[in-house]
Amino acid sequence: MEGIVLGQKISRDGIDVDRVNIDTISRLPPPTSVKDIRSFLGHAGFYRRFIKYFSKITRPMTRLLEKDIPFVFYEECLKVFKYLKEKLLSAPILVSPDWTLPFELICNASDHTVGVV
Repeated sequence: MEGIVLGQKISRDGIDVDRVNIDTISRLPPPTSVKDIRSFLGHAGFYRRFIKYFSKITRPMTRLLEKDIPFVFYEECLKVFKYLKEKLLSAPILVSPDWTLPFELICNASDHTVGVV
């Protein structure tokens, strides 16, 4: 049994991206305005959990969203755009860990929050 929940395919095998959304993103042309970049990063950001170092990768594009930065979609931005589309098409399935194998638990705590990876 499987189903789509919040744009993600949930099945016995784990969590995967919904191919309908990914196919739509894969057909997008490169952004030509700040609005286009916001839209693309918003859609791609929904799947950031499937792309390691998403924020670091998208930095050339997100710089164009900063105040007083002229919109010049240069070669590095185009590389990021193509790379993200490629990663979205080949996103891995997330599954529960194999509890028989060792793994590392990373924790962070402060006076206000607790985080675990």
